[in-house]
Order: sequence, then C-alpha cells, then structure tokens
Amino acid sequence: MNKSTLLVVAISSLFLSGLSQAKSHMGDEGWHTLFDGKSLDGWTKSKENPDSYFIKNGTLVLKGGRSHLFYTGKVNGANFKNFELKLRVKTTPNSNSGVYFHTKYQDQGWPDQGFEAQVNSSHKDPKKTGSLYAIANIYVAMKPEPPFVVRVDKAGAQVWRDKAPSTDGEWFDYHIIVVDDTVTLKVNGETTVQWTQPADWKGPVNMPGRVLGSGTIALQAHDPDSETHYQDIKIKILD
Repeated sequence: MNKSTLLVVAISSLFLSGLSQAKSHMGDEGWHTLFDGKSLDGWTKSKENPDSYFIKNGTLVLKGGRSHLFYTGKVNGANFKNFELKLRVKTTPNSNSGVYFHTKYQDQGWPDQGFEAQVNSSHKDPKKTGSLYAIANIYVAMKPEPPFVVRVDKAGAQVWRDKAPSTDGEWFDYHIIVVDDTVTLKVNGETTVQWTQPADWKGPVNMPGRVLGSGTIALQAHDPDSETHYQDIKIKILD
C-alpha cells in the first residue's frame, strides 16, 4: 500500500466505522486544565509580537501580528505524546488561527516542529477548521460531487465539503486525539480527519518537522486582522 492509499484510508475509514480506539480512553476523570481563565500562568509567549494575546471575561483572545503561545506549565512536564486535547473555540469573520501539538518553543516564525490543527471558518486560506494543516486538509466547494470527496495529490490529502465545519461567531468544541501514530480531529463531535503516519514518513519537503513524536501545545495568533477566542483548554494523558 503506497502513501497516498494510506492517507485516503486513514481519513475515510473513520466516517465508515467510527473511532473505537480513542473512545476506549474517554471518561470524566484524568483531565488537566491548561488555561485557568484568569491568567497566562503556564504559558510562554514567543518574542515575536508578544502583545497578540489578552484575557477578557474568562476567554483567551488572540488578536495581533503573528505570534505563538506555548504551554510550558507543570502538567506532564509540558511534554505530551499520546493525549486527548479539548478546547472551546470561536472564530470571527476572516480570522485564522491554529492549535499546534508535538511542538516546542521558538522565538519567532511558524513553529518548525509538530503539527497544526487548523482554525479557520472564513479566512482566505482555503484550509478550513478540522484540517491537519498541510497533511490532510478540509476544503469547501459549493456543490462537491459526491457531497463528500477525498482526493490525494502532492499537497497531501484533500477532503472536500459543502461548508466549513465551524461557523464565525459560534463556539465550537475542538477535540484533538493522538494515539501512537494516529491523529484524529473532531469538531463538535464530528470526525473531520483521521490520519495514520506511514512507517517511512519523513514529513513534507518544506516541513520536515511534521513527524509524530512528543512535545507541547501552542496556540497561534495569525495576523493583525484575525481574532480568535479560546476557552476550557484541557488535556488527558493517554500514555
């Protein structure tokens, strides 16, 4: 089975059979809060545009020039391999953000290490919420035929839908699950992507750091015109 086939199987199988493996880890206990709603305790701002974050009414607001906020707190030494991460997220019109995992702190630029779960309801970037950015991407077409389409090309796997999984101005639940070599993304309980890293995976040519391993969590402030809100950030360790 080649890499392209692996990508298609990894994405489409979940729509047919459900995620039994991750469900076995679900429960009410074992969750650790990463954001207390009052401060940025446990988080470190990149040196690039460090004023792109503020807290308002218990909500973490990301608005400003490109910057990344890295979790550096005490939970599991800020190093996560197998985990479930849950966040409540709200986009505003034309905003772009993302949730990085298996990453590490860096002063500036887009994080070189780890993967990004995209946050984008209406920004001009065609990769929408629920995408595993540059690996398995959610795109919108007015009338995809059939209604759900999976394609694979040099840019990775493409999932075509009739609308983005998230809507500007509405809170949505983002659920990111990593178990060994498999990443699953859910938006409001619906699986958007499940991707299994091939055994010979070396990452995209221009993103060699997109290889599963372990690391921390980071939130992205994308640009001055983007405003994205986060609440209820919590993680469960599955190791």
